[in-house]
Amino acid sequence: MSKTIAIIPARGGSKRLPNKNILPLGTYPLLVHSILYAQANSDVIDAIYVSTDDEKIKEVALQFGAKVIDRPMSISGDLEPTLTSLQHVLHSIKETIENVVLLQPTNPLRPEDLLKECFAAFQETSSDSLFTVSQNHHKFGKIVDSKFIPFNYEIGQRSQDLEPLFFENGLLYITKAKSILDDKIITENAFPLVVNHIFAKVDIDTQEDLDYANYLLNHFNA
Repeated sequence: MSKTIAIIPARGGSKRLPNKNILPLGTYPLLVHSILYAQANSDVIDAIYVSTDDEKIKEVALQFGAKVIDRPMSISGDLEPTLTSLQHVLHSIKETIENVVLLQPTNPLRPEDLLKECFAAFQETSSDSLFTVSQNHHKFGKIVDSKFIPFNYEIGQRSQDLEPLFFENGLLYITKAKSILDDKIITENAFPLVVNHIFAKVDIDTQEDLDYANYLLNHFNA
């Protein structure tokens, strides 16, 4: 029987924010928000796997009902791409997996119905992958020889008149397992699903990022 699984890669060696994956965000450790989100979407997700090299993260993941795949140190370094941890999970599972939902623990806040919307679009478009993007509203430029050179606008142009540009926000990815085994999370025919929500601005690397996420969580819970 083919399955759709969620994989949450959560290694322990964060430098800028030590132990960030188990630091508290609201009433739960950061990692747990992604586990609970996957559990709330059990109509799409058949099993939840946390890939980690850290015993404390493993303990938290098991406590909240996720399965844990012990990640070897050889693929747990700072520069190791997410892809290798996903491949390792797939190679470790004996069952046939059709689709992988990647939930990054550093993007813990997601609109409630986002996964259902993404999975429906993933199926309807017959894409090998889907990822979430948000529209950029900033005026970008480069500094060359101490001069600012606009990139996506002309000096004096209004922000609302900018040509639409989008950024990969990291909220959610869906990819066919066979594509991951072929070394791709985002494939050539990937479908970009637009999510213009304040949660898309949360990506936790620093204490300030975590403080902002706590502020938003308190605001939306209130």
